[in-house]
Parts: sequence; structure tokens; C-alpha cells
Amino acid sequence: MNWYFGVLKQYMVFSGRARRKEYWMFVLINSVFGVVFSWIDTVSGTVNPQLGLGLLGGIYALAVLLPSMGVAIRRLHDTGRSGWWLFILLLPIIGVLTLLFFFCSDSQSEANQFGPNPKVNT
Repeated sequence: MNWYFGVLKQYMVFSGRARRKEYWMFVLINSVFGVVFSWIDTVSGTVNPQLGLGLLGGIYALAVLLPSMGVAIRRLHDTGRSGWWLFILLLPIIGVLTLLFFFCSDSQSEANQFGPNPKVNT
């Protein structure tokens, strides 16, 4: 949970670098919360079938939008890429696969233009 709360505390930090572990632990915990809220929305009947999103799920998605973007940009920085690479998501399949490859890639071992290697600092 420390990884999750660490990302939430840095919700407006788009500079620096994020390790793979930080990114993927945030994604894992975020996904668990999403499933739980989806279940609660389904049980309570607050799901809008046209949007496919419930009340709690929608509020949660909005609440973690900036932290999610921040950690994704910092993860791209860790691999030596600009945060502008997030716009590749506009390409339906290729964009998701490309970002998945980048997010799974190892950090640049040395300091880069975005900062020092976070693996060395911890």
C-alpha cells in the first residue's frame, strides 16, 4: 500500500522517474479498487448501462486520473522517453501495445535528462 499512497501523494508530479515496481504496484492496487467499486455499483444499482460506469467507479476514476497520468509519465521518463508518448494511446491497438512494452522495459541504468536512477537512490 505504500507504493499506492506514494503515488497519490505525488498526484501533480510529472517530473522525475518512477521505477517499474512503483508503477505496477499502483496499477495492481488501482485495479483491485476498481473491481471492488464496480461490484458495489452493480449490487447497489448505480451503474449507468449506456456509459458502462457506476457512480462510485466514476468518482474513483476521476480521483485517480491525475495520479495515474503522473506515474505513467514518470515511468516513461525512467525509460528515457518523454511523457508525450502517452498520446500514442490515440492509436487503438498499436498504442496500447507500445506503452505496455515501454512500461515493462527496464530503467536506464544511468542518470538521464529526467533525473537520477531511482533504483540507486533506494
